[in-house]
Amino acid sequence: MTDWRAFIDNGGILPDGLDMEQAVRELGEMVRSPDPVVRDELGYVAVVRLLPQLDKSLKRKLGATMTERFEDSEIQARTFAPLILNALVSDGEFDEKWLAAFEAWYPNEQDLRGHDQDRGWLHAVAHGADLLGTFGRHPQVDPERMLTLAARRLLAKTEYVLRDQEDDRLACALALTLTREELTETTSAAWLAPIATDFENGDSGPVPPHATNTMRTLRMLYLLVDRGVRPGWSKGETEQVRHREVVKQRLAEVLALVAPFAG
Repeated sequence: MTDWRAFIDNGGILPDGLDMEQAVRELGEMVRSPDPVVRDELGYVAVVRLLPQLDKSLKRKLGATMTERFEDSEIQARTFAPLILNALVSDGEFDEKWLAAFEAWYPNEQDLRGHDQDRGWLHAVAHGADLLGTFGRHPQVDPERMLTLAARRLLAKTEYVLRDQEDDRLACALALTLTREELTETTSAAWLAPIATDFENGDSGPVPPHATNTMRTLRMLYLLVDRGVRPGWSKGETEQVRHREVVKQRLAEVLALVAPFAG
């Protein structure tokens, strides 16, 4: 196997005798590995370093491989696919097939563990959120489509309460999408309607995990709408969502359905 640690440490210089196609094939397998060092510390980092050196055809091949991973039997293969696609889209590539495959997977993934003792970070919701936010900012993607997808993910029934800031990452993706200029006052808030319905139809028993996850996501989103959001986890200037006051008001109304003590 290629010494990918040396590749990373040496500034992204491929070793002699390894061509780009071989490198992409090898790294594509590494980001499926159950070993968190192979997959995350080496494979993922090396893919990101290598991307600027790849031609368009190899980037498309890598993207096609990742869309197939959404149907993989291994959880880590499914959850690292959006990370690689996010890197590709951020690097300037886009394919509607990637978006459609992601849309089919994200709200239906059942394994929502953040971290596994043996397999390391899995993070289906968080990794998917990062890609959703990138798609949400992409000029070829309808922002309403991504807002609706986020709501579907939140409302999907689950037995798992998020614990590793996945809800914060999804709130960030929503806030980034809400910066799109195409959004009107109506479309900036309309995606909250099914969430309001879900809250209104809740009973007096224990709070379902999906509802807990949704409440926490919307609370963080309110903060980001109020204060602004930084794209790409940067430390630079924040951006404001479109129709800020309308979105804040609707978020407050929806959250008040489960927190009637709020002013």
